[in-house]
Amino acid sequence: MAGKLIQLARLAGPSHVDMSVSVGGVQLKSPVMTASGTSGYGVELAGYIDLEKLGAVVAKSMAVFDWPGNPAPRVCSAPASMINSVGLQGKGISWWLSNQLPKLVERRCTVVASIWGRTLGEFEQAARLLASAYGISAIELNVSCPNIEDRNHMFAHSATATADVVRASLSGGLPIWVKLSANTPDLIDIAGHAIDAGADGIVLINTLLGMAIDIDKRRYALGSGPMGGGVSGPAIRPVALRAVHDVRKTFPEVGLIGVGGISRGKHAVEMMMAGASAIQIGTATILDPRAPMRVHKELLSWCKMHGVARVGDISGCLLKEDNSTEYDSEPISAEEIGQ
Repeated sequence: MAGKLIQLARLAGPSHVDMSVSVGGVQLKSPVMTASGTSGYGVELAGYIDLEKLGAVVAKSMAVFDWPGNPAPRVCSAPASMINSVGLQGKGISWWLSNQLPKLVERRCTVVASIWGRTLGEFEQAARLLASAYGISAIELNVSCPNIEDRNHMFAHSATATADVVRASLSGGLPIWVKLSANTPDLIDIAGHAIDAGADGIVLINTLLGMAIDIDKRRYALGSGPMGGGVSGPAIRPVALRAVHDVRKTFPEVGLIGVGGISRGKHAVEMMMAGASAIQIGTATILDPRAPMRVHKELLSWCKMHGVARVGDISGCLLKEDNSTEYDSEPISAEEIGQ
């Protein structure tokens, strides 16, 4: 049957590629989204790309209070990567709801709000604030932050703490996505607890823990000092790919969003083949504000050239018994699709 669909896709032409996907019941017009923390509060990219055409705009992580973040310097380069210690700086959810969300709604964007907190109560309060607003499709929980109710351990490093955050955030009534860290050997268990607690989607992965040293000045290169920062960019893509693959293999029905080092359409393809239902573009956006739309277009072109009529069909194809029929191994040439 899949082989026949591919042949029909060839006959139908490139205009018939269905780029829509679903993540935990949230319908997206494209599998390509922005990633939290790399494109500001959402509207900053409006001068470069049509935000409405993306799957979703994911705003930077916000708390129920203003937060100054870490001291400068906050960013430094590393081989094939970037290290940041911004420290979740932001003006708070109430400010965003009044000053930023209306601009996204006006542009007819699908909006995902990312929240963080130091306690379960702060996560619950944040989720309730967002639930009262119009135009938010889902909440992404940034659980890779200190849990002051558990001796400063990260929520994301504890299966029970992550599950508690999910349950607290469900009170807002919006679909919940949980962004997990790969800085733990218990990722599968933590993902399972999040799903059992009611998470609608799992986002993999957050940044990896790293550090940079200024050898000329003989000091830490980031203002966070010995706390270091989060490593992102191309260097972490293999880690994200493996995390997505293993979580999809264990939980085949959950909505998965792959993020980490994606900057090309082919990177999106491999992440979806590993099991992602959708993907997010992060660090690449800092280098090129047009990166999310470029990745969308490259992914669309790949589907056209390989006779894929529905982009969602490639999701998790590596884990299916017979993946030979998921896409055409003999791609259509660029000339055949008029490019």
